[in-house]
Amino acid sequence: MLSSEPLDFAALQPDEAAARINRPSALRATPYRWPDPASLPRRQWLLGHWLLRGEVTAIIAPGGTGKSTIGNAIALCLASGQPLLGKPLHRGPQAVWIFNLEDGTDELERQLSAACAYHGIGPDDCGNRLHLDSGLVQPLCTASEDRDGFTLAEDVFAQLAATIRDLGIATVIVDPFVSSHAVRESSNEAIDAIAKRWKRLAQETGCAVVLVHHTKKLGGREVTAEDGRGAVALRDAARVVLPLNAMSQAEAEELGITDPALRRSLVRVDTGKANRAPPDAATWIKLESQCLDNGDGSEPADYVGVACLWEKPDVFHGLSTWHLYMVQQRLAAGDWRESVQAKDWVGHLVADVAGLSAEADKGRIKAILRTWFRNGALATEHRRDAKGNDRPFVIVGNPVEHSEIGRPPHPEKWGGESGEGGEDDPR
Repeated sequence: MLSSEPLDFAALQPDEAAARINRPSALRATPYRWPDPASLPRRQWLLGHWLLRGEVTAIIAPGGTGKSTIGNAIALCLASGQPLLGKPLHRGPQAVWIFNLEDGTDELERQLSAACAYHGIGPDDCGNRLHLDSGLVQPLCTASEDRDGFTLAEDVFAQLAATIRDLGIATVIVDPFVSSHAVRESSNEAIDAIAKRWKRLAQETGCAVVLVHHTKKLGGREVTAEDGRGAVALRDAARVVLPLNAMSQAEAEELGITDPALRRSLVRVDTGKANRAPPDAATWIKLESQCLDNGDGSEPADYVGVACLWEKPDVFHGLSTWHLYMVQQRLAAGDWRESVQAKDWVGHLVADVAGLSAEADKGRIKAILRTWFRNGALATEHRRDAKGNDRPFVIVGNPVEHSEIGRPPHPEKWGGESGEGGEDDPR
């Protein structure tokens, strides 16, 4: 006889849940049991809202964006219990298994050793929670295809499940997804079956699965959750999708970043799909270079890329309404041009008031001016210059009242250290 009591898989141990999932039974409709909301088990988040027990996370990015490097940093966060990427570890340190299917063991150990050296992580921090394998040494193929169709490699998934249970692994990172199977990427049916089998593995073992995936050709536009290469089934099966984008020129200008090398090293991690949590704000990652100190007299040491958290700069740090008030007062008493090439560019005035350098801080000053133009504090008007040419000049837009400026900063602390923002901040 069939039991009338519904099953609560979240309350079962992983082995018991697996047995229940696999057991064939007659289909039936289950009456809603009206549970007390406060009694429901919480979702088992492991790293911010990026990794969730029993679910699949897809990392989607074009080549050269730092997917594997960021994956290594995620693994170190979990194994060490340290929030290296700014994401909380809700359940403390967890065992993690990196299964990289492109590089050999030596290269993988270089990459992980560099990340450990950069972040100051050692064996005592991770215990026996960090696991690393190369698909070139230990191949991983979860599905194959021939003219009769595709076949899931259930024996491979059984071996994965056994290892995950034996070692208590909380997260498996498979990098890249395309190398973990031998079916056509364009086959929605096959990719759907593979992605859902990974999800079933996650639910059976109680681990989080991370599948690192390449994008299709984008023509220079930004990556979104919809841009995974091949079939859309992977995106649909994943409960969290993390698109990676290198910083654009427009973003660099908004942040006052003028160094091209710095811009190229910055990667934005978005939450493109988060069906189990509110969308997170973007996380910025900086790709640094770490020396391994493995050189000798005949050959130099290796430098390897590592990922670290990067805090977006506040171009208005140290500035207050007082600074805007002073810029407006001096604008009204002189002629200042909008063009950055002009000798009387208004940026020189801002630099003087804010205690900045019109050359060294040009990117920051341009970002400040863009904000003041955008919020109407500054405006432009066309009039004749000294040579009779029609030029755009900067004028006061919405004036700051004297009563709004508060206490002026000490003259020696104008600019980066004035710190009089907050409620008076004109942004």
